[in-house]
Amino acid sequence: MMAESLVPGDAPVSLNEARGWLRLGATVDDAVVAGLVRAATNICEAFIGQWLIIRAVDERLPIGAGMVRLGARPVVGIDSVALLAPGGGETPLAEADYRVSVGRDGSAHIRIEAAGGAGRLRVTYRAGIADGPNGVPEAIRQGILRMTQHLHDARDGSGAAPPAAIAALWQPWRRLTLGGGQ
Repeated sequence: MMAESLVPGDAPVSLNEARGWLRLGATVDDAVVAGLVRAATNICEAFIGQWLIIRAVDERLPIGAGMVRLGARPVVGIDSVALLAPGGGETPLAEADYRVSVGRDGSAHIRIEAAGGAGRLRVTYRAGIADGPNGVPEAIRQGILRMTQHLHDARDGSGAAPPAAIAALWQPWRRLTLGGGQ
């Protein structure tokens, strides 16, 4: 399960690009097309296991043996780490109180030096592949356009599977994890 972002972030494909791809001239269906682009982007991020455009995350996680795995990737920066007391208090940690390890796949783990009586941790950080839509690899953007078209065509109830070309476009960026352990 991926972490939730504080803000939805930019779409890697603009409404005009999607409308052009779908050959829609009128702006009457813009809300529908924008929703399809968001859905296609969510499907892409779930498939590749990475966030496309860098956005902020606020995650509350259980402390397991002092090691915590963050839910979003690729992690590009840790903003703050705090211990959460069972009664609801929060104790911010200094950088010397924890260690961050970021893997080659962008996944990150935080090791807490002394958790005290805290059972949970609050981490705010940033994760994503690119700073903005233009930094998203073109093959990913093309897959999102094709998925948007598939969702648009399937809105009338056709049960066809998405074209295999979409998975082929996204496959080079796919990151899988084995197990769900912290």
